[in-house]
Amino acid sequence: MVGSMNFVDLLRPSCALFLDFDGSLVDLADQPESVVVPDSLGATLQSLSAYLGGALAVVSGRPIEQIDRFLAPLRLPVAGVHGAERRRADGSLALLPTFALDAVEQAAQALADRHAGLRVEFKRGSVALHYRQAPELADTCLAVMQAAIDQSPGLTLLHGKMVLEAKPGGVGKGHAIDAFMDEPPFAGRQPLFVGDDVTDEAGFSAVQRHGGLGVKVGPGPTLARHRLEDPQSLRHELAHAVANKQKVSA
Repeated sequence: MVGSMNFVDLLRPSCALFLDFDGSLVDLADQPESVVVPDSLGATLQSLSAYLGGALAVVSGRPIEQIDRFLAPLRLPVAGVHGAERRRADGSLALLPTFALDAVEQAAQALADRHAGLRVEFKRGSVALHYRQAPELADTCLAVMQAAIDQSPGLTLLHGKMVLEAKPGGVGKGHAIDAFMDEPPFAGRQPLFVGDDVTDEAGFSAVQRHGGLGVKVGPGPTLARHRLEDPQSLRHELAHAVANKQKVSA
């Protein structure tokens, strides 16, 4: 059963907190670059990171550089491109092997050139085809991307909210969380992961395998044991948790 929750109850200094970005920390936007980051979010995350001894990381489909740009000047541990690139708490980078994307890049771009509502996003080791502005093309996008991936050894297709992404087969948010949990300051802590998409289900499975909890943002079936209504609710809970911890320590 998925239950309601609040971070004041769940967060303790012994926890590790993993947060998805789009659709969880920030509201989804028509275009990836159009998301709005509330002014207070950076300070909230910085305070939570300090409370958790640095055991707070963003786990996102976005590249690390984009997360840094949106949260600047804050620089957190980040798993980017679903874990294909990962910045550890000590600042060092772990880059997983990638595979040839030529067939996928060409097929996705050719389709987008024919349909103005489609958007192709090129990342390290992956290609994402966004169809939020053209939902009627979902089946066409799926057929084109799958056909290209079938010609591309080592790649797999990831289904997200109005997006299809070709990525290395061994890459996923669950694996990224596992890797963080093997390193300080995350190791030995009870992990919490907050996400909103099908792409986050592997992360929920990972934290619950480590004795932690998954928190689903928004509707839909999920492995997570807790749920929040929307990103605004998450931001409210995070800010409330910070205020509560500061009050207790005062």
